[in-house]
Amino acid sequence: MINREERVHQLLEFDQSFRTPGVMIAGMDEVGRGPLAGSVVAACVVMPADTFILWIDDSKKLSEKRREKTYEEILSQALYVGIGEVNASEIDRINILQATKEAMRIAASQVQADIFLIDAVTNIGLNGKEIPIIKGDASSYSIAAASIVAKVTRDRQMAEYDRIYPEYGFIRNKGYGTREHIEAIKKYGPCPLHRRTFIRNFI
Repeated sequence: MINREERVHQLLEFDQSFRTPGVMIAGMDEVGRGPLAGSVVAACVVMPADTFILWIDDSKKLSEKRREKTYEEILSQALYVGIGEVNASEIDRINILQATKEAMRIAASQVQADIFLIDAVTNIGLNGKEIPIIKGDASSYSIAAASIVAKVTRDRQMAEYDRIYPEYGFIRNKGYGTREHIEAIKKYGPCPLHRRTFIRNFI
């Protein structure tokens, strides 16, 4: 089993294969395609070529505490960080795939980059070369950084929403379709954060 430093070097070497002098590389990922409530959030991150943050990895592999700490390190070292989000009503209007692409366009518009390494999504329409990578958050340092930024950003949003709508348990489920969440929808009906196209079988 490889140690943390070796793991980070693997991710960095992957990105290095796309690097040429003067070329800026961004990583992009989203979170929130599957939940029943809340926005889809995308992050676009440009890290310095000589960066090394020990716990950068696929956000799903990190504990919440580790993600939060690494998120702060990313923000302190990144050259650019862009955040894009599309809310529930817009997701209902244009569908989740188009909403994901729109969130990515918004995030990418806030950074300067020549190449965008993207977790799986294709044909976004960015001002640069798009390179979609299957399971990119587990392969690319830049995409992994973006996955952490997107995840922490959205989780914090859902924690705030939990204060407004405590009956749905957003602090625990982050809007995903847990049994507790579905039962709350059936009992209380939807709130403005719910994606009506996702919960039509529950109301």
